[in-house]
Amino acid sequence: MDSKKLKHVRANFLNKESYLSLYATKNEDAIRFQEESFSDTEIRPQFYHDIDRIIYSLSYTRYSDKTQVFSFASNDHISKRMIHVQLVSKIARTIARALNLNEDLTEAIALGHDIGHTPIGHTGEHILNEISMRELGEVFAHNVQGVRVYMDLERNGKGNNLTLQVLDGILCHNGEFVSSKYEPVAKTKESFLKEYEQCYKDPAMLTKLRPMTLEGCVVRISDLIGYLGRDIEDAVRLGILKKEEIPQSITDVLGNTNSSIVNTIILDIIDHSLGKPYIAMSPEVFRAIVDLKKFNYQHIYDKANTKEQIEILTIEFNYLYKVYLNDLETKNESSEIYTSFLRGKDAKYLESTSAKRMVIDFLSGMTDDYLIACYNERK
Repeated sequence: MDSKKLKHVRANFLNKESYLSLYATKNEDAIRFQEESFSDTEIRPQFYHDIDRIIYSLSYTRYSDKTQVFSFASNDHISKRMIHVQLVSKIARTIARALNLNEDLTEAIALGHDIGHTPIGHTGEHILNEISMRELGEVFAHNVQGVRVYMDLERNGKGNNLTLQVLDGILCHNGEFVSSKYEPVAKTKESFLKEYEQCYKDPAMLTKLRPMTLEGCVVRISDLIGYLGRDIEDAVRLGILKKEEIPQSITDVLGNTNSSIVNTIILDIIDHSLGKPYIAMSPEVFRAIVDLKKFNYQHIYDKANTKEQIEILTIEFNYLYKVYLNDLETKNESSEIYTSFLRGKDAKYLESTSAKRMVIDFLSGMTDDYLIACYNERK
């Protein structure tokens, strides 16, 4: 392609930027920790690059076998992590387009937001956090691990050099901490890294995180929208819940199907956020969301795994942690931690990472099936 055509194509990619909201993040605002020079034939803008770096990463591929809520359900129609991130991406892009925000940045954050999740969903995360606190004195949280994956683990330990805006969106995405208003907070590379490091030391820091972009704010609320109604549908499909059990005070506002819940919240957000430097919703919808989230915890999440299943999983995670730590200490290079994880790793990672952290990195990146298979083989 000649230079004239390339210039025209690049302009096409950036054409929408001339219509973006005053509060949107432009590609020219993109910040990377390592400066890069792109080739003369490159047509993709900065945040579009990040989308591709995320979806072509090995950790993204493993989304397909990481469960969302129901880890032991023998039903092919129950959501897995891959489906969740795609739903969040679609919801977030819908809101971003309506508000004239940067859809590429929004999509990159949405697709990468759960990359740090452990096998066996939030139960696995809770167990791995107990191990990390005991062994390292550090918090393990999936949003923090997501940043670690793209900064220090992908590409054999070299990292993907994603933009600061995308890494920040991943760190601050947690929809568990719901608010009626999401307003971005300006950050530098230095302030972001300070927040990131504090998350390992202070569990309370996880509740204080705020995105630096409006697009990050959109993904944060979209994470919540993406699972509230879908988890109800999964629970109904498994016979755990009946829709009639949802309080009428909630369904009168949001409806009782995933479609109506998603549509109602999206339209309400657009109505209260258009042309504003923040993301907001009406008091009625916000209250219904809070009540529905509480209902889901009582009737779905707290019942997703039995006490016996949790005890078994705790044994499996802890057993494999000890096995792999011993493999590193004895240099057992036939172990999975060498053959599947450390082989080919960059010297920077190998020299700067403790054996305990390596094991936690390895376990957290496993898929559900791989964790169980490794346990059954090594027990």
